[in-house]
Amino acid sequence: MTKTKEYLQHNQKAWDKQALANQQWSMPVSEELVAKAKQGDWDLFVLPTPIDKTWLGDVTGKKILCLASAGGQQAPILAAAGAKVTVMDLSVEQLNKDKQVADRDNLHLTIVQGDMTNLEMFQDNSFDIIIHPISNLYVSDVTLVWNECYRVLNHGGRLISSFYNPVVFIHDKDSKYGAEGVIKPKYKIPYADLRDLSPKEVEEKQNRDEAFVFGHSLQDLIGGQLKAGFLIKEYEEAFQPNPRFVVDHYLPTFIATVAIKLQ
Repeated sequence: MTKTKEYLQHNQKAWDKQALANQQWSMPVSEELVAKAKQGDWDLFVLPTPIDKTWLGDVTGKKILCLASAGGQQAPILAAAGAKVTVMDLSVEQLNKDKQVADRDNLHLTIVQGDMTNLEMFQDNSFDIIIHPISNLYVSDVTLVWNECYRVLNHGGRLISSFYNPVVFIHDKDSKYGAEGVIKPKYKIPYADLRDLSPKEVEEKQNRDEAFVFGHSLQDLIGGQLKAGFLIKEYEEAFQPNPRFVVDHYLPTFIATVAIKLQ
């Protein structure tokens, strides 16, 4: 499974399964939170902690793209706060969560199914803000995401994105090391399940309907935004509130940036 279309089809299936299971990122916001947002009381998350409101500014009337961000969480809150929101995601079932909230709470959302690396359905300079929470680990080339985001943003528009510190991808995943509190480096960055796992491990992951992931370098995650033409205006890190790996106890493994399209 090396072709882009093949692994994307698998990842779509994996996320459809997670959405149907109502996992953490597939649990729509409540009616109460939407009602508060309509009154101007709301928070948005791309990290475990809320976004600094100065990152967003006044969203009223702003054209916002929630990119690879379905699940009934960010998009409905922004729509309730007065933004004109488009939500795009690979997973149909994740998008159905947004549709459910929109129908329930009388919100207008434009819902688009597609690949985050290809925004050909949107014209140049279409959006004021893009919200892109941790999700680009599911595509092999994150620089394509940055280039497309730059193209579809208006001049002066901002991209608010988050991603993992690539250090989380380097360790040997054998559970015995975690139990011993040991970080045993095994993989180089950039990392890719499809390249770095054994054929048996890839097959097992595929049979479990687990999404294939890619650990991008900081050169591509941050340098890639700069190369696309963005100015990075804000940077924030956060610790994993529910550590999965030993390294999560020692350094903040979440990263978020605000990038501005100047020209």
